[in-house]
Amino acid sequence: MKILLADDHQVVREGLKQILKKLGLADLVEEAKDGNEALKMIKSGAFDFVILDISMPGLSGLDVLKTLESNKIKEKVLIMSVHPQKQYAIRALKLGAGGYISKDSTSEELELAIKKISSGKKYVSSDVLGILVSDLSNPHEKILHEDLSEREFEIMCLLAKGIRLKEIGEKLFISEKTVSTHRTRLLEKMAMKSNSELALYAYKNGLIE
Repeated sequence: MKILLADDHQVVREGLKQILKKLGLADLVEEAKDGNEALKMIKSGAFDFVILDISMPGLSGLDVLKTLESNKIKEKVLIMSVHPQKQYAIRALKLGAGGYISKDSTSEELELAIKKISSGKKYVSSDVLGILVSDLSNPHEKILHEDLSEREFEIMCLLAKGIRLKEIGEKLFISEKTVSTHRTRLLEKMAMKSNSELALYAYKNGLIE
């Protein structure tokens, strides 16, 4: 199996690569250090499986999913994240990902996720199944942040953590002015006026710790 591993931390990529090889899941593992590189490699290479970190410089893992046109490719994507799982998992699966697990997962769970997704099934951690089923069965009961674009959602969470516009711009490789524009739009969409309101909302909804 040829696997693409996309994460902006080299130590994480090295660790996952060793796990994949130890489990005998990959004949070849190629690496991408950010979302833009991952998208380019996915479009130009024939990968059997893709593991994407949800938060990367440039394009996030969710941005990569949203940009991909082929559902067949999306179905072979496993999203890994350090974020609280519930809300992020729902967004990832709605964008077509094959599965979602946290970086705290065991190697056994990683193996199970890859095998299930490779066989055409979906995989999510057990603690996210309840809210996922509830959310999908009530499509008209929208949560406030559901209509945000992936970039707006990412910036909302960073703002909620108290990160300044300039620092967000540097992290995402966009200008401070662009961050400010996204902030204005997401506040309008959520009918809020301040970062403090965003922080309280994000905390109550499990979007930040």
